Amino acid sequence: DYKSMHEYARGIDDVITSLRELLEKGHATEVIDLSEYFLQRLEVQMGMMDDSDGYMGSILPEIQALHHDACVKAKPDPEKLARKLFDWELRSDWEVFYGAVQQYRDVLGERGLSTYKSLAEAKWDRMRSLEPGEDDLEYSKERFRVTSIMEQLAAQTGDIEELVAVKSKNLSTAYAYLQIAELYQNAGRAAKSLEWAEKGVKAFPVETDSRLREFLANEYHKRDRHDEAMQLVWAEFTDYPCFERYKLLKAHADRSNGSETWKEWRERALEFLRDRIAGTKREAARNRSAWNGDDRSVLVQIFLWEKDIDRAWLEAQEGGCRESLWLELARKREQDHPEDALAVYQSLIEPTIMRMNNDAYRVAIGYVKKVGKLLKRLGRGEEWDRYLDDLHTKHKRKRNFIALLDKIGG
Repeated sequence: DYKSMHEYARGIDDVITSLRELLEKGHATEVIDLSEYFLQRLEVQMGMMDDSDGYMGSILPEIQALHHDACVKAKPDPEKLARKLFDWELRSDWEVFYGAVQQYRDVLGERGLSTYKSLAEAKWDRMRSLEPGEDDLEYSKERFRVTSIMEQLAAQTGDIEELVAVKSKNLSTAYAYLQIAELYQNAGRAAKSLEWAEKGVKAFPVETDSRLREFLANEYHKRDRHDEAMQLVWAEFTDYPCFERYKLLKAHADRSNGSETWKEWRERALEFLRDRIAGTKREAARNRSAWNGDDRSVLVQIFLWEKDIDRAWLEAQEGGCRESLWLELARKREQDHPEDALAVYQSLIEPTIMRMNNDAYRVAIGYVKKVGKLLKRLGRGEEWDRYLDDLHTKHKRKRNFIALLDKIGG
């Protein structure tokens, strides 16, 4: 169980230390056998322990490192070792010997690597290719691991085309195209990188991977193809019309032709958001179970970011926004518009108290203090005293809240 894991892990560390001592005394072959037995036992135990603190995350690699070091000294038959490691890597539920083709390269040598490659290719050849958008109904951890082995083997050759050939067997997602585009980019082959990025966007024209669109937009900017870049970023914004995508749109507009370009795209983006709010509001009117899209949180965020506090306030007043944005608006309007800030703090006190936990009570008291400060500043001290009395009366059964409230005083 959770409480026993620390002591359990310490016991395992002691065993590893003992095995290290055996290895140092020249018992490499025995350490190979013992460490494999050790890993077999641990794989069974892993399903019966609460490792919430992640002790096994460091222990498993340590045992595998011990096994590798023992193999370096004992020099087991490379072909037999390759078969053993390959089989273990494919069947393990805990990624034991995952990445062995790379970690054991020095032990396997040409013979072992050749065996490893033959085993992987035999599995690989039986796996079908996946086209864009196609689900792999037969997907399994075996496919994932064989793919990983094939990628590692290809990477060892240094032949980028071989690695691309491996990755091209699964083009079911837009991200797969991005990975290949990045491979070519890192290899300094800009034309091929652009080609694969464009293939990906063409294969996934809507709701594609945002990283792929961003990658291709950046490539277009490098080639002064700014209009094409903006069309991609606009598609991303309309798919995910949020504050972060709005900022992304501005960042790319700034790379195009400066302020004039942004003025045009900004107006278009704000119009899109307003149309979307109006559309969801109409849907809510027709269907009571539909989400009421009149919330203006995104618009409020935008205008706050643009430092247009008055317009942000107007949007919040007309359509509402998230609590965190109301608080930000209140803080920014306290100085010049204390009545506005007062109304916000007062509106948040009751909902916060009704969460009925000590953390919420402390937050509510903070709002109460804000209300007191603003009322006194506005010359409404008598109203403050009545407000405190009302809170006492209304929430007298919430003893923890009342105890905090009593500390405020008049």
